[in-house]
Amino acid sequence: MTTGTRTTERVPVVRCVGLTKFFGGVCGLADVSLDLFAGEIVGLVGENGAGKSTLTKILSGVHSPDRGELWFGSERVGSLTPHRARMLGVETVYQTLELCDNRSAPANIVLGQEPVRFSVGPLKFVDRKAAARIAAERLSSFGTALPDSDVAVRRLSGGQRQAIAIARAMMRGNRLMTFDEPTAALGIRQKRATWDLIRRVASEGVAVLLISHNVDEVLELAGRIVALRLGRLTLDARTEAVTRDEVEAHMSGLAR
Repeated sequence: MTTGTRTTERVPVVRCVGLTKFFGGVCGLADVSLDLFAGEIVGLVGENGAGKSTLTKILSGVHSPDRGELWFGSERVGSLTPHRARMLGVETVYQTLELCDNRSAPANIVLGQEPVRFSVGPLKFVDRKAAARIAAERLSSFGTALPDSDVAVRRLSGGQRQAIAIARAMMRGNRLMTFDEPTAALGIRQKRATWDLIRRVASEGVAVLLISHNVDEVLELAGRIVALRLGRLTLDARTEAVTRDEVEAHMSGLAR
C-alpha cells in the first residue's frame, strides 16, 4: 500500500525463508518459504509424508532446519527450542489435546503458569480461586462455560475438552497457534463449535495455522490455503481463488 511517498508493508508474524530439513538421506522439507500474518487463518494440507509435521515442529522448536531462515516479526531466530518458541508466543493444539485427564479444567488451563497464593521456602501453594477465575475468564472469551469447574476433564465432552486445550494454549500463544487436526474426533455439532473457537483465536490477532486432511474444512475456515507435497510447497493461494479439485491436485502431484 502506498501513501504519498511512503510505502508500508504488512510485516508477517512469522516468516519462513527457504526452510530445508533432512532426516538422514530423506528430505522432509525442501526450500519452503511461507509468511504467516496476525489474525489470518492459513490452512495447511498435504498427504501423509508431505512435510506438514516437519514444518510445524520447526516452528515450535522441536526440529532445527538444516538450511533456511526463520523470522519472528523483525527478529531473525537462529536457534529455536520449544521453550524459546513458547516465550515467543508459539503454541500447538494437538489432535490428542494432551490434557491431564484426572485434573480439573482450571488446573489444565493454568498448567505451568499457576498463580501462587504463598510460598514456604521452595514450596509454592497454588491459588485455586485465582486459577478458577482465570480459567472462567479465558473460557468466557471463547463463549464457553463449564457447569462444574472441579470436575475432572475426562468426564467432559470432546468439544469442552477442545475448548480447554485452546484456552490453555492461549495463555502463551499470543503470536502463532497451530491446530493439528482439531476436529478429527468430533461430531458435527462439536466440530462447528471448534470452528468458532478457532475463529475467535484469529480475531484476537493471533496467526493461526490449521492442519487438516479435510479440504472442505480448510476451505470453510481459512483465508489462505497452503499445500505441501513430498516436502515441497506446491500451493499458496487465497481460498476463494482455488477449488477443492485444484487443492487436491496440488496435494497429489496432479496439478499442471
